[in-house]
Amino acid sequence: MNWDAHLRLRHVRTFLEIARAESVSIAADRINITQPAVSRSLKELEEMLGTQLFDRVGRGLRLNEAGRVFQAHASASMVELMRGRDRLAKDGDLTTRLSIGVLPTAATNLLPRAALTFREEMPHVRLHILTGPNWLLFNQLRDGILDLVVGRMPEKDAATGVTFQQLYIEDVVLVCRPGHSILSKRTPEDHIAEHTLILPPGGAVISQTVERYLASIGLPEMRGAFETVALPVGRKIVGNSDALWFISRGVVADELAARSLVAVELASPLLSGPVGISIARSAPINVERSVFAECLQRGV
Repeated sequence: MNWDAHLRLRHVRTFLEIARAESVSIAADRINITQPAVSRSLKELEEMLGTQLFDRVGRGLRLNEAGRVFQAHASASMVELMRGRDRLAKDGDLTTRLSIGVLPTAATNLLPRAALTFREEMPHVRLHILTGPNWLLFNQLRDGILDLVVGRMPEKDAATGVTFQQLYIEDVVLVCRPGHSILSKRTPEDHIAEHTLILPPGGAVISQTVERYLASIGLPEMRGAFETVALPVGRKIVGNSDALWFISRGVVADELAARSLVAVELASPLLSGPVGISIARSAPINVERSVFAECLQRGV
């Protein structure tokens, strides 16, 4: 079958919907056409490409290696087409909204930089930025209330139905006020239990990371006198006491640079983890979301 003469936008759109849903019937419902029409479009596309794009797994379909290669190019092409459509259609009014959930580690520097870049590229889009506990943001992402979430990679339970794209690796730091006695210790890990701790609450993404670290140094039952990942609260308590605070480095980056807070030297890979973009597997193609993801990548 001749590619130039027969390829249509419906072939690409149908393929992308099947890839997301891993099901012909679900894809048909999403794009509001019949299942036979979906199957026919896929068959025609595979004939044009000269290769199968999916393997059958039970009653579903799963992308094979050729399908994954084609998906990368097809997704990029659709995004560019939609971006061109939007640039021609918009007259400068704020007529579109992109809803973003941001976890504390990305809220201080990464997301504000990306938001300003995005505003220059897509001035017609209003950014709706929400903060909140990990469980709430990822539930809203799966429910379609949020278009993407920016922050630490979710733990296994929260990651159901979500894809994650890593931007960078970030560590959790133990911070204190300048001049704190623990800064002079050769092995500060041995003195953590002597001080009041501020720990992330149970719903925070870094909670289990900190718990694993404390267990690794012999403090599996250690509990914090305070629980927060909120910068104004933690900064004030630490700055006015001998309390120690486990928090993502990105949350306190400005304070560490200004030396109003100091990071205690802890050598442990257990405190490092990926930060990136989370998107619901069922989310349809969205040009605004794709452009914002590009802005985040450029801001790293």
